[in-house]
Amino acid sequence: MDARHARYPFLGGAYEAVEAAGVDLADVVATDRDVVERAVERVTRALTDREVGPMARSTRVELLSYPVARVLASLVDADVARRRYASAEAATAYERFTTDFDDDAEMRSVGSAGLTRDALLREFGLSVAVRRDGERYRMDVVPYLEYAASLRGEEWRLATRALSDGTVPIGADELDRLLRQAVEERVADGLPLSVPDAISSELSREVATIEETLAELDFTRDIDTVVPELFPPCMQHLLDGIQRGDHLPHHSRFAITSFLANIGLATDEIVDLYAVNPGFGREMTRYQADHIRGDSSPTEYTAPSCATMQAYGDCVNPDVLCDAVSHPLSYYEAKLEDADEDEVTDWRERDSDEDP
Repeated sequence: MDARHARYPFLGGAYEAVEAAGVDLADVVATDRDVVERAVERVTRALTDREVGPMARSTRVELLSYPVARVLASLVDADVARRRYASAEAATAYERFTTDFDDDAEMRSVGSAGLTRDALLREFGLSVAVRRDGERYRMDVVPYLEYAASLRGEEWRLATRALSDGTVPIGADELDRLLRQAVEERVADGLPLSVPDAISSELSREVATIEETLAELDFTRDIDTVVPELFPPCMQHLLDGIQRGDHLPHHSRFAITSFLANIGLATDEIVDLYAVNPGFGREMTRYQADHIRGDSSPTEYTAPSCATMQAYGDCVNPDVLCDAVSHPLSYYEAKLEDADEDEVTDWRERDSDEDP
């Protein structure tokens, strides 16, 4: 176990080092509190800060906390936790390796914890697929499409690139962004893990702590996009009911109104949606929306969890993704992250004659 493996625990060499050391993960989680606490920090910081926190002083603790963190992320009953964890590990790695790339590689000693861009390309089997082209690079189109597919922004679309001889021109910073995506996909690969009962029972308190942190989070702080086609089935059903002019019970009105407020709709936009409802009262609807949004109350309300939706009979037409999440907002966040860029058009930006 060396410093580079602790700094970049997703490297194949790090995995081999742990195996060579004969580490028994069940024994680690049962006896090494430092490793477990650092693993909990990795996952918790991933949820709250989108990074995994500073490295532990001990190389051993830092390296072993990575597989334990993957176990914890697997045991938490929320897909959003695993996605945020993988993203946070990649974000931390990106910050570290771009710092390393800025340093003079020739000045590093053989045992340095640093990493060169060429070494990272080798790690992901991209040494042949990526070639220098003056101050820039050219990347084979197949791996480019693989890693750019999940990146948002018009600049990543192949149509905006000067494709030549099966290669795509990219800058060094763009290459690094693609490498970050490669790291994220490697961290996420295989999650959730199948965890033996002996390990899961040993980590039950830590999992409960992480789930409490997750429950306290505002799922919507990064969501300001309204794409009804990607809503969870329950919210699509309630929105359809509003637009049909159905009279929704109070709990259903609260659920859809809080959901719409959480994903960025303004009070006026919410009020307009209810205008077709029988007995519609603009001022009362405005008051209720302002109250839920926290504009006229001390609390900004979050949409009900899946368990609450089920209890009130508002959970309808659940699909496969519903089984993997515990909150309608985490469903929607997952759909937004997985959607192709051309699918993600906020209905507020569509033609005025289109219905949401």
